[in-house]
Amino acid sequence: DVNSISVGSGTNIQDNSLVHVAKSNLSGKVLPTTIGDNVTVGHSAVLHGCTVEDEAFVGMGATLLDGVVVERHGMVAAGSLVRQNTRIPSGEVWGGNPAKFLRKLTDEEIAFISQSATNYSNLAQVHAAENAKSFDEIEFEKVLRKKFARRDEEYDSMLGVVRETPQEIIVPDSIKDPKSLQK
Repeated sequence: DVNSISVGSGTNIQDNSLVHVAKSNLSGKVLPTTIGDNVTVGHSAVLHGCTVEDEAFVGMGATLLDGVVVERHGMVAAGSLVRQNTRIPSGEVWGGNPAKFLRKLTDEEIAFISQSATNYSNLAQVHAAENAKSFDEIEFEKVLRKKFARRDEEYDSMLGVVRETPQEIIVPDSIKDPKSLQK
């Protein structure tokens, strides 16, 4: 395209989001899109020719226009439109259309921003592990889930249900135990 996009490590850009660039603005300033480390960008956000620094948060459906800078630990509320060349300072949440300062973030909210990125990074690892499974492993797990459906001790205890120890699992011959295949 006409410029570059860079995305830092540990950053998650969620479904249906759009990250784009501009060649330059009217004064000739070059406008790549730079997203730092451990950033969370919510579903359906639009980032265009802007900078989102490390550990910042962009809510679902937010739009950041050319020249916007979201500083470290800054937050853009869901559905907001951040106008050109706006700077969102560290520790502040901005929202609305056009976005304006709403309030200072609490220490808990700032911690949430960092934790959010970590949670999504961990989830990505879980998905990667699931995608690496063989067909036989997936089929074997399906049988196990069906056999033990609604037989979780914690779930049962909430219902006040006491169950006997489950019977031995009988796996159809067509389903192979993935561990036995590795021998």
